Amino acid sequence: MVDQYADVLALDAQDPLRDKRRAFHVPEGLRYLDGNSLGLLPLAVKHRIADVVAKEWGDSLIRAWNSHNWMDLPMTVGNKIGRLVGAEKDALVCADSTSINVAKGLSAALALNPGRKTILTDSGNFPTDIYMAEGLTNLLGNGHTVKIVAPEEVHDAIDETIAVLMLTQVDYRTGRRHDMQSLTRRAHAHGVLAFWDLAHSAGAFEVDLAGCEVDLAVGCSYKYLNGGPGAPAFIYVNPKHHEVLQPMLSGWIGHAEPFAFKLGYQPAEGVQRMNVGTPPVLALSALDTALDVWADVDMALIRQKSIALSELFVHEVEARCAAFGLQLASPREADARGSQISFHCPNGYAVMQALIANNVIGDFRAPDIIRFGFTPLYLSFDDVFQAAVTLERVLTEKLWDNPKFLKKEKVT
Repeated sequence: MVDQYADVLALDAQDPLRDKRRAFHVPEGLRYLDGNSLGLLPLAVKHRIADVVAKEWGDSLIRAWNSHNWMDLPMTVGNKIGRLVGAEKDALVCADSTSINVAKGLSAALALNPGRKTILTDSGNFPTDIYMAEGLTNLLGNGHTVKIVAPEEVHDAIDETIAVLMLTQVDYRTGRRHDMQSLTRRAHAHGVLAFWDLAHSAGAFEVDLAGCEVDLAVGCSYKYLNGGPGAPAFIYVNPKHHEVLQPMLSGWIGHAEPFAFKLGYQPAEGVQRMNVGTPPVLALSALDTALDVWADVDMALIRQKSIALSELFVHEVEARCAAFGLQLASPREADARGSQISFHCPNGYAVMQALIANNVIGDFRAPDIIRFGFTPLYLSFDDVFQAAVTLERVLTEKLWDNPKFLKKEKVT
């Protein structure tokens, strides 16, 4: 145990990303393995928000739209995110929520492929994406349908009947990862548009939207990007579609001349036509500063550390907890998953609540999955090792077997 723990500490000492942890508020004694659901608070965000409230809003008031470039924030922030996901310059804008962006992007994609009526997705997709697709097809009322297949059946289900392939790259429950490049290539070979959700990809590993020739993509910013609870989402549109894409929601901020107040909608150039309403300045300012932490980060290093952290965790949990019925729900091979590890766990909800009570935070996904995220900017190898030790204690001492841990909260 002593030698093993020394090896863990050596990994932290050799970690080229170790100094990034200082940029975040890390509560004392907490092992936070839930950054795939909500990232930690970057310390600089507190100061930026204070300035925006007191100086920009407080002193400049309406003048701040010009003097502090509030109106430019969706594109300024969008380009910072774009660098992390391999987007071309000015091809990604930060606005609205992921769900709204799914509806905006999907409706525009269907309009680009008018001779076809079927949206193909898989049963591992995040439910809101499927809900929005189903709602959109009902709204269109033009024979559009949503076809749902198992994740392993997606490749063969792509054919000439499909209008849009809509997938989340990383399964939110298991961490299983789709091959974006090969599926996008197959989609295009059959005249299908490729639409990807990067909610569990952006900031987790290298993404190459331009290189994969993805048509549209969406994602959120409050997970690995640490933008804060409910931070604005983003939408990407391949530049080849910029001047022909017709947004379903034609709001004034997406107009070519929003302050000309003309009757009749004329879309803005490029991806900015995917804007709808007034930018949420406080939220965008927080995200803008949160993204500064990434300015000098090599995404290849992020991926290398993510794999090392997750491999350590799998090894420790399986060595310590296999007798308690835990089974790996994530792919065994690191290349086949994102930056999270999930286990099937008997009494999983109660086990997770007991873990949280003992300062190890992950989360639970029905019906029986305990889920742990690996965020290389601030997570240490010691955090991961101690989390596995605590999980073993929760199971060995049956700390989970307590009525207070059985009460389901609104957020699991």
